[in-house]
Amino acid sequence: MSTQQRLARAAEAYGQRDLAAAERECRAILALYPSQPDAMHLLGLVLRLKGDLAAAEPLLRASVEREPQRAEFRFNFGNLLRAAGRLPEAEQQYRSALVIDPAARPARLALARLLVAGGVPDAAEREARQLVDRDARDADAWAVVGAAQRAQDRLADAETSYRRALAVRPEHALARHNLGALLGQLQRADESLAELDRAARLGATSRELHFNRGRALIELGRFDEADDAIRAALKLSPTDLGSHTLLAKLRFMRGDPDYMGELADVATKTNDPRLLLALGDLLRRGDRLEEAETIVRRLVERHGWMPQAASALAVLLQEQGRLPEAAAEARRAQAAAPEDPDLTENLIAILLQLGEGEEPGPLIQRERRRAPLDQRWLAYEATAARITGSSRYEELYDYERFVRPFDLEPPDGYPDIESFNAALRERLIERHRLQAHPLDQSLRLGTQTSRSLLVDPDPVIQAFIRALQAPIATYREAIGFDAAHPYLERNLGTSRIVGCWSVRLRRGGYHVNHVHPEGWLSSAYYVEVPAEVEDEEMRSGWIKFGEPRMPVPGAPPAHFVQPRAGRLVLFPSYMWHGTTPITGEAARMTVAFDAVPEG
Repeated sequence: MSTQQRLARAAEAYGQRDLAAAERECRAILALYPSQPDAMHLLGLVLRLKGDLAAAEPLLRASVEREPQRAEFRFNFGNLLRAAGRLPEAEQQYRSALVIDPAARPARLALARLLVAGGVPDAAEREARQLVDRDARDADAWAVVGAAQRAQDRLADAETSYRRALAVRPEHALARHNLGALLGQLQRADESLAELDRAARLGATSRELHFNRGRALIELGRFDEADDAIRAALKLSPTDLGSHTLLAKLRFMRGDPDYMGELADVATKTNDPRLLLALGDLLRRGDRLEEAETIVRRLVERHGWMPQAASALAVLLQEQGRLPEAAAEARRAQAAAPEDPDLTENLIAILLQLGEGEEPGPLIQRERRRAPLDQRWLAYEATAARITGSSRYEELYDYERFVRPFDLEPPDGYPDIESFNAALRERLIERHRLQAHPLDQSLRLGTQTSRSLLVDPDPVIQAFIRALQAPIATYREAIGFDAAHPYLERNLGTSRIVGCWSVRLRRGGYHVNHVHPEGWLSSAYYVEVPAEVEDEEMRSGWIKFGEPRMPVPGAPPAHFVQPRAGRLVLFPSYMWHGTTPITGEAARMTVAFDAVPEG
């Protein structure tokens, strides 16, 4: 039998996934002709398909060296390098294949996918568009265009591209999954779940599929199913941090005292530093500070010192009031990783709590330059100015100008705001189905709706959203524009509400002082308030401004607003705000939202 006949038999066996026969034929050829490039290459493909990348690589590399002008050789070698996580080398092979054959669709498609994964979405889109320009019915290329657009935060464009892919090939499971994930990002949970379920029926079984289903189901209030979906994700990827975190947060809000069972077990068994850090953080957020400190110190003992662990320990020490120890850990962590904004924030917060107003200044200004729209840094700048006596505090925290209450007008069809609030309260009560507050939010002893009210189709809720537009416009006109002020310089054009949720506080409930990093204009609307808010001395349930999350010398609450059913309070997202606890049995229900300028 000739070499060509053996190669043909090997290729046929490979195509039928008879890997043993394909390997046998290739090795027979190479026993006689050790440098035969086709046999080397095909054997490399066989070994790769068997999962032996280490044995496959030298064979594919040697075949490329023997036949450097074979575009398909370079393409296959690039695929192996990408599977091994060596993206720059894979990109080089794909680009070399395209120099040899610019019309090689598989190489261009693979290059575009790699560029998305490598964080170069604009270049990925350019490559994929060459394919759709050549063939407008290339569903795979449209799916990559969508992925690249989503990575550039062009979400509406991404949705259009995914739908073009599916119009050509409705059974495209990956495009359907990615569309479902995108719809979830757009807070369209019903549509997201429908697309994800269609992807599952088409054979999609990835961790991402189950994780995204879990998130959609949480938003839809289907918590048992969400728990099942997230556990399915963990079955496929037992150490996936995102799934463990999402499951722990869900179970905490459902009142499960063992909310970190899976995470605690896997973190302990695997000794994975990422999981141990997450475990410590979730314990801290659940006010189990001593347990969290034990976990973080154990992490350092097992894996050695690392900046993230030191910063986590600093926060734990800070929350226990051990500020000198906290500052030492935070300084060391931030010095080792000065580019990490979270580590810098932790140091700034601890220094301010120690009464140090000058030292945090350069750090705050550096972060403001890096992320000028991140509201955290303005909050810290105002606090530092306050404790050093700088007039910058009054410029940023001009309470009379920037904190404004409005009495909401009842929407059409309601004779007064009391009747509207009664209808709105009824709808919101149906959506407060959880038992405890979110682990990563500001409220304590209360619940928060699991889905953004912006996308809730209920007509009463949508009437409320529309009713907000008039006071927002009035507020923006009243505060004016000033190019020299970081708040007022953005007061241009139209505005868009970007998040809307409801909070219901029970006895003892309150909001920890906080800011909204991704907002510009924030709010509190009072749907229902207990009678105790009328006591102007106790100020139970009142919203307060100016006091940082952790107590800072010389920075107590500086401004209060009394709640009243039907009252809307608007204020800058960077302004520290929280509430005093309610003490009686009657609940306090609010709706809050953030808005950002579009102009």
